[in-house]
Amino acid sequence: MPSALDTMMVALQSSGGIDQMSRSLGLEERDVTKVLGGALPAMMAGLSRNAATPEGAPGLLGALDRDHDGSIMDDVAKYLAGAGAAAAGTAILGHIFGPKQERVETALSRSTGVERGSVGKIMALAAPMVLGYLGRQRRQQKLDAPGLAGLLDNELQVAEQRSPQAVDVLNRLLDTDDDGSVMDEMAQIGTNLLGSLFKQT
Repeated sequence: MPSALDTMMVALQSSGGIDQMSRSLGLEERDVTKVLGGALPAMMAGLSRNAATPEGAPGLLGALDRDHDGSIMDDVAKYLAGAGAAAAGTAILGHIFGPKQERVETALSRSTGVERGSVGKIMALAAPMVLGYLGRQRRQQKLDAPGLAGLLDNELQVAEQRSPQAVDVLNRLLDTDDDGSVMDEMAQIGTNLLGSLFKQT
């Protein structure tokens, strides 16, 4: 069964979503793809951490039930063309990363060579897709709060199996307030390693 990361990347590629992002942001498609290669795992890691807290999983479950039924996955290009896509994603990123959002964007900028402002815009456009995917799984699998937390943990384990060094750096990026060594290591990992999280199954 494809992982969440595979499913989202395939949806973006097959729908023309990556092309649409690149044209709207004035970037090359390869740069958008590189950023997504790190951004989607980072968002899943952040959500997994949030869902591991007593209040986190029920809160996420409530957000999915209110606003994310999974229909976004049926027509990604239509969603990306909508006027409120980036604004909705910006709010989601704030909930996922809190005060560490800037650090995540800076680290991804260093690892991909894409300017941080553009990284943030790509992440904002992709964030509702992540919750849309989870919302669909919630409904299809009838997941409760512990089930949702388990799904996120499993996805993180899949990513770790594919690229343990990248996931280790992401975890430390979210864990610590030391911008120095973790940022440098993120840059050294480079885009090929982050991109390996999207080996197709």
